[in-house]
Amino acid sequence: MSIKLKYAAYLFTGIAIGAGVVFSVASNKINPETTPIEMSQEGRPQYKWYAPRVPAHADFCGEAVPMDRWDVREKLDRELTVNNYLHGTQLYTLKLAGRYLPIIEEHLRANGMPDDLKYVCIAESALHQNAWSPVGAASFWQFMKDTGPAYGLEINSEVDERFNVEKATDAACKYFRTAHDRFGSWTAAAASYNCGMGGFSKQAEFQGSNNYYDLIFPEETNRYVFRIIALKQLLSNPKKYGLIIEDNDEYKPLNYRTVTVDKTIPNLAQFALDNGTNYKMLKIYNPWLREHKLTVRAGKTYEIQLPQ
Repeated sequence: MSIKLKYAAYLFTGIAIGAGVVFSVASNKINPETTPIEMSQEGRPQYKWYAPRVPAHADFCGEAVPMDRWDVREKLDRELTVNNYLHGTQLYTLKLAGRYLPIIEEHLRANGMPDDLKYVCIAESALHQNAWSPVGAASFWQFMKDTGPAYGLEINSEVDERFNVEKATDAACKYFRTAHDRFGSWTAAAASYNCGMGGFSKQAEFQGSNNYYDLIFPEETNRYVFRIIALKQLLSNPKKYGLIIEDNDEYKPLNYRTVTVDKTIPNLAQFALDNGTNYKMLKIYNPWLREHKLTVRAGKTYEIQLPQ
Protein backbone atom coordinates (compact mmCIF):
# COMPACT_ATOMS: atom_id res chain seq x y z
CA MET A 1 0.00 0.00 0.00
CA SER A 2 1.35 3.45 -0.91
CA ILE A 3 2.10 6.06 1.70
CA LYS A 4 -0.80 8.24 0.48
CA LEU A 5 -3.23 5.35 0.80
CA LYS A 6 -1.97 4.63 4.32
CA TYR A 7 -2.49 8.27 5.36
CA ALA A 8 -5.98 8.23 3.86
CA ALA A 9 -6.84 5.03 5.73
CA TYR A 10 -5.59 6.50 9.03
CA LEU A 11 -7.59 9.68 8.39
CA PHE A 12 -10.87 7.89 7.70
CA THR A 13 -10.32 5.58 10.67
CA GLY A 14 -9.76 8.56 12.97
CA ILE A 15 -12.87 10.30 11.66
CA ALA A 16 -14.94 7.16 12.21
CA ILE A 17 -13.68 6.72 15.78
CA GLY A 18 -14.31 10.41 16.60
CA ALA A 19 -17.81 10.26 15.18
CA GLY A 20 -18.54 7.18 17.25
CA VAL A 21 -17.40 8.86 20.45
CA VAL A 22 -19.49 11.97 19.77
CA PHE A 23 -22.56 9.86 18.97
CA SER A 24 -22.06 7.82 22.11
CA VAL A 25 -21.81 10.92 24.33
CA ALA A 26 -24.74 12.62 22.62
CA SER A 27 -26.97 9.58 22.94
CA ASN A 28 -26.13 9.15 26.65
CA LYS A 29 -28.77 11.56 27.94
CA ILE A 30 -28.38 13.29 31.27
CA ASN A 31 -31.11 12.50 33.74
CA PRO A 32 -32.42 15.89 34.93
CA GLU A 33 -33.63 14.34 38.17
CA THR A 34 -30.07 13.56 39.29
CA THR A 35 -28.30 16.80 38.34
CA PRO A 36 -27.90 19.63 40.86
CA ILE A 37 -28.77 22.29 38.28
CA GLU A 38 -31.38 22.85 35.59
CA MET A 39 -32.24 25.65 33.19
CA SER A 40 -35.21 27.92 33.85
CA GLN A 41 -37.62 29.04 31.11
CA GLU A 42 -35.61 32.25 30.84
CA GLY A 43 -32.49 30.23 30.09
CA ARG A 44 -30.86 30.91 33.44
CA PRO A 45 -29.30 28.19 35.59
CA GLN A 46 -31.39 27.17 38.58
CA TYR A 47 -29.75 25.16 41.36
CA LYS A 48 -31.63 22.44 43.17
CA TRP A 49 -31.42 22.47 46.95
CA TYR A 50 -31.96 19.21 48.77
CA ALA A 51 -32.72 18.80 52.47
CA PRO A 52 -29.93 16.86 54.22
CA ARG A 53 -30.87 13.43 55.50
CA VAL A 54 -31.59 13.21 59.21
CA PRO A 55 -29.47 10.38 60.65
CA ALA A 56 -31.25 7.36 62.05
CA HIS A 57 -28.92 7.40 65.05
CA ALA A 58 -27.02 10.17 66.77
CA ASP A 59 -25.27 10.74 70.08
CA PHE A 60 -23.63 13.51 72.06
CA CYS A 61 -20.78 12.71 74.44
CA GLY A 62 -21.79 9.06 74.25
CA GLU A 63 -25.39 9.83 75.25
CA ALA A 64 -27.94 8.61 72.69
CA VAL A 65 -30.20 11.19 71.06
CA PRO A 66 -33.81 9.82 71.13
CA MET A 67 -34.22 9.80 67.35
CA ASP A 68 -37.41 7.73 67.64
CA ARG A 69 -39.23 10.86 68.84
CA TRP A 70 -40.78 13.02 66.12
CA ASP A 71 -40.14 16.28 67.99
CA VAL A 72 -36.46 15.44 68.39
CA ARG A 73 -36.08 14.47 64.73
CA GLU A 74 -37.76 17.68 63.55
CA LYS A 75 -35.60 19.90 65.77
CA LEU A 76 -32.42 18.21 64.56
CA ASP A 77 -33.74 18.40 60.98
CA ARG A 78 -34.12 22.17 61.34
CA GLU A 79 -30.56 22.69 62.57
CA LEU A 80 -29.10 20.34 59.97
CA THR A 81 -30.93 22.16 57.18
CA VAL A 82 -30.04 25.64 58.37
CA ASN A 83 -26.39 24.93 59.11
CA ASN A 84 -25.83 22.68 56.09
CA TYR A 85 -26.45 25.59 53.73
CA LEU A 86 -24.16 28.02 55.54
CA HIS A 87 -21.43 26.85 53.18
CA GLY A 88 -18.99 29.69 53.70
CA THR A 89 -19.28 29.52 57.47
CA GLN A 90 -18.78 25.76 57.64
CA LEU A 91 -15.87 25.71 55.19
CA TYR A 92 -14.10 28.47 57.10
CA THR A 93 -14.75 26.63 60.38
CA LEU A 94 -13.18 23.49 58.89
CA LYS A 95 -10.11 25.54 57.94
CA LEU A 96 -9.82 27.03 61.44
CA ALA A 97 -10.30 23.55 62.92
CA GLY A 98 -6.85 22.58 61.69
CA ARG A 99 -5.32 25.28 63.89
CA TYR A 100 -7.45 25.25 67.02
CA LEU A 101 -9.11 21.84 67.43
CA PRO A 102 -5.86 20.00 68.27
CA ILE A 103 -5.36 22.41 71.18
CA ILE A 104 -8.98 22.18 72.35
CA GLU A 105 -9.02 18.37 72.04
CA GLU A 106 -5.77 18.08 74.01
CA HIS A 107 -7.13 20.15 76.89
CA LEU A 108 -10.45 18.31 76.91
CA ARG A 109 -8.54 15.01 77.23
CA ALA A 110 -6.26 16.40 79.94
CA ASN A 111 -9.32 17.43 81.95
CA GLY A 112 -11.10 14.10 81.45
CA MET A 113 -13.85 15.65 79.32
CA PRO A 114 -15.69 14.04 76.35
CA ASP A 115 -14.29 15.02 72.97
CA ASP A 116 -17.75 16.06 71.69
CA LEU A 117 -17.65 19.14 73.92
CA LYS A 118 -15.49 20.77 71.25
CA TYR A 119 -18.69 21.23 69.22
CA VAL A 120 -20.01 23.48 72.00
CA CYS A 121 -17.06 25.76 71.30
CA ILE A 122 -17.86 25.66 67.58
CA ALA A 123 -21.53 26.45 68.24
CA GLU A 124 -20.47 29.37 70.43
CA SER A 125 -17.84 31.04 68.26
CA ALA A 126 -17.23 29.02 65.07
CA LEU A 127 -13.61 29.00 66.37
CA HIS A 128 -13.21 32.75 65.82
CA GLN A 129 -10.81 33.94 68.51
CA ASN A 130 -12.10 37.53 68.23
CA ALA A 131 -15.80 36.64 68.39
CA TRP A 132 -17.98 38.94 70.51
CA SER A 133 -21.66 38.54 71.36
CA PRO A 134 -24.06 41.49 71.65
CA VAL A 135 -24.12 41.01 75.45
CA GLY A 136 -20.33 40.99 75.83
CA ALA A 137 -19.43 37.28 75.77
CA ALA A 138 -16.04 36.88 74.13
CA SER A 139 -13.79 34.64 72.10
CA PHE A 140 -13.69 30.85 71.72
CA TRP A 141 -15.94 29.76 74.59
CA GLN A 142 -17.92 33.01 74.90
CA PHE A 143 -17.39 33.55 78.59
CA MET A 144 -18.95 36.66 80.08
CA LYS A 145 -16.63 39.14 81.79
CA ASP A 146 -18.30 38.58 85.16
CA THR A 147 -18.36 34.76 85.01
CA GLY A 148 -14.90 34.05 83.55
CA PRO A 149 -13.00 34.70 86.83
CA ALA A 150 -15.17 32.14 88.64
CA TYR A 151 -13.56 29.48 86.42
CA GLY A 152 -9.99 30.71 86.73
CA LEU A 153 -9.75 33.32 83.96
CA GLU A 154 -7.98 36.62 84.54
CA ILE A 155 -9.96 39.44 82.96
CA ASN A 156 -8.98 43.10 83.28
CA SER A 157 -8.07 46.03 81.05
CA GLU A 158 -4.64 44.58 80.17
CA VAL A 159 -5.21 40.81 80.26
CA ASP A 160 -8.26 38.90 79.05
CA GLU A 161 -7.70 35.15 79.17
CA ARG A 162 -11.00 34.48 77.41
CA PHE A 163 -8.85 34.99 74.29
CA ASN A 164 -6.32 32.36 75.37
CA VAL A 165 -7.61 29.13 73.83
CA GLU A 166 -5.74 26.88 76.28
CA LYS A 167 -6.88 28.65 79.45
CA ALA A 168 -10.40 29.27 78.15
CA THR A 169 -10.79 25.56 77.34
CA ASP A 170 -9.60 24.64 80.84
CA ALA A 171 -12.15 27.08 82.26
CA ALA A 172 -14.93 25.56 80.14
CA CYS A 173 -13.95 22.11 81.44
CA LYS A 174 -14.40 23.34 85.02
CA TYR A 175 -17.86 24.54 84.10
CA PHE A 176 -18.86 21.29 82.39
CA ARG A 177 -17.61 19.14 85.28
CA THR A 178 -19.67 21.15 87.77
CA ALA A 179 -22.75 21.16 85.53
CA HIS A 180 -22.49 17.41 84.84
CA ASP A 181 -22.24 16.65 88.54
CA ARG A 182 -25.28 18.82 89.16
CA PHE A 183 -27.57 17.64 86.35
CA GLY A 184 -26.34 14.12 85.67
CA SER A 185 -25.72 14.26 81.90
CA TRP A 186 -23.46 15.97 79.40
CA THR A 187 -26.49 16.96 77.33
CA ALA A 188 -27.97 18.87 80.25
CA ALA A 189 -24.56 20.38 81.02
CA ALA A 190 -24.27 21.61 77.44
CA ALA A 191 -27.78 23.09 77.54
CA SER A 192 -26.95 24.90 80.76
CA TYR A 193 -23.92 26.43 79.06
CA ASN A 194 -26.44 28.44 77.06
CA CYS A 195 -29.03 29.30 79.70
CA GLY A 196 -26.89 29.07 82.82
CA MET A 197 -27.04 26.49 85.60
CA GLY A 198 -29.61 28.59 87.40
CA GLY A 199 -31.78 28.83 84.28
CA PHE A 200 -31.61 25.10 83.66
CA SER A 201 -32.36 24.28 87.30
CA LYS A 202 -35.39 26.59 87.30
CA GLN A 203 -36.94 24.87 84.28
CA ALA A 204 -35.97 21.37 85.46
CA GLU A 205 -37.56 21.89 88.85
CA PHE A 206 -40.74 23.41 87.44
CA GLN A 207 -41.15 20.77 84.71
CA GLY A 208 -40.07 17.85 86.88
CA SER A 209 -37.19 16.47 84.79
CA ASN A 210 -33.44 16.90 84.17
CA ASN A 211 -33.76 15.37 80.68
CA TYR A 212 -33.11 18.10 78.12
CA TYR A 213 -35.24 16.34 75.51
CA ASP A 214 -38.26 16.42 77.85
CA LEU A 215 -37.98 20.11 78.67
CA ILE A 216 -39.07 23.31 76.96
CA PHE A 217 -36.91 26.43 77.20
CA PRO A 218 -36.75 29.85 75.58
CA GLU A 219 -36.09 29.46 71.85
CA GLU A 220 -32.32 29.90 71.97
CA THR A 221 -31.86 27.04 74.45
CA ASN A 222 -34.52 24.94 72.69
CA ARG A 223 -32.32 24.99 69.60
CA TYR A 224 -28.91 25.02 71.27
CA VAL A 225 -28.11 21.34 71.82
CA PHE A 226 -29.62 20.41 68.44
CA ARG A 227 -27.33 22.98 66.80
CA ILE A 228 -24.36 21.35 68.53
CA ILE A 229 -25.42 17.87 67.37
CA ALA A 230 -26.02 19.15 63.82
CA LEU A 231 -22.53 20.71 63.76
CA LYS A 232 -21.08 17.40 64.92
CA GLN A 233 -22.85 15.64 62.03
CA LEU A 234 -21.73 18.19 59.44
CA LEU A 235 -18.14 18.75 60.52
CA SER A 236 -17.27 15.16 61.41
CA ASN A 237 -18.58 13.99 57.98
CA PRO A 238 -17.98 17.04 55.78
CA LYS A 239 -17.72 15.28 52.41
CA LYS A 240 -21.03 13.53 53.06
CA TYR A 241 -22.63 16.97 53.13
CA GLY A 242 -20.68 18.39 50.19
CA LEU A 243 -18.14 20.33 52.29
CA ILE A 244 -14.82 19.63 50.59
CA ILE A 245 -11.63 20.60 52.40
CA GLU A 246 -8.32 19.21 51.19
CA ASP A 247 -5.49 18.59 53.63
CA ASN A 248 -3.56 21.67 52.51
CA ASP A 249 -6.66 23.87 52.90
CA GLU A 250 -6.63 23.64 56.71
CA TYR A 251 -4.83 26.36 58.63
CA LYS A 252 -1.87 24.83 60.43
CA PRO A 253 -1.12 25.27 64.14
CA LEU A 254 1.17 28.23 64.83
CA ASN A 255 4.76 27.32 65.65
CA TYR A 256 5.95 29.31 68.63
CA ARG A 257 8.53 29.69 71.36
CA THR A 258 7.53 30.70 74.89
CA VAL A 259 9.03 33.58 76.86
CA THR A 260 8.24 33.70 80.59
CA VAL A 261 7.79 37.25 81.85
CA ASP A 262 8.02 38.20 85.53
CA LYS A 263 8.49 41.97 85.20
CA THR A 264 6.23 44.73 83.90
CA ILE A 265 6.53 45.47 80.17
CA PRO A 266 5.85 49.19 79.65
CA ASN A 267 5.80 48.98 75.86
CA LEU A 268 4.71 45.75 74.17
CA ALA A 269 5.63 47.00 70.70
CA GLN A 270 9.23 47.55 71.81
CA PHE A 271 9.19 44.20 73.64
CA ALA A 272 8.19 42.51 70.37
CA LEU A 273 11.00 44.22 68.44
CA ASP A 274 13.52 43.33 71.14
CA ASN A 275 12.48 39.68 70.77
CA GLY A 276 12.83 39.46 67.01
CA THR A 277 9.23 40.02 65.93
CA ASN A 278 6.72 42.87 65.69
CA TYR A 279 3.64 44.06 67.56
CA LYS A 280 1.25 42.62 64.97
CA MET A 281 2.67 39.11 65.37
CA LEU A 282 2.75 39.51 69.16
CA LYS A 283 -1.00 40.24 69.13
CA ILE A 284 -1.81 37.42 66.71
CA TYR A 285 0.03 34.89 68.90
CA ASN A 286 -1.26 36.41 72.16
CA PRO A 287 -4.74 37.88 71.61
CA TRP A 288 -5.23 37.88 75.41
CA LEU A 289 -2.91 40.91 75.62
CA ARG A 290 -5.45 43.74 75.42
CA GLU A 291 -3.35 46.88 75.97
CA HIS A 292 -0.04 48.39 74.86
CA LYS A 293 1.60 47.38 78.14
CA LEU A 294 1.58 44.46 80.57
CA THR A 295 1.68 45.08 84.30
CA VAL A 296 3.19 42.15 86.21
CA ARG A 297 2.54 42.06 89.94
CA ALA A 298 5.15 40.75 92.35
CA GLY A 299 5.21 36.95 92.30
CA LYS A 300 3.15 36.77 89.08
CA THR A 301 4.41 35.42 85.75
CA TYR A 302 2.98 35.31 82.23
CA GLU A 303 3.91 33.06 79.33
CA ILE A 304 4.06 34.93 76.04
CA GLN A 305 4.18 33.06 72.75
CA LEU A 306 6.44 34.39 69.98
CA PRO A 307 6.96 33.12 66.40
CA GLN A 308 9.73 30.58 66.07
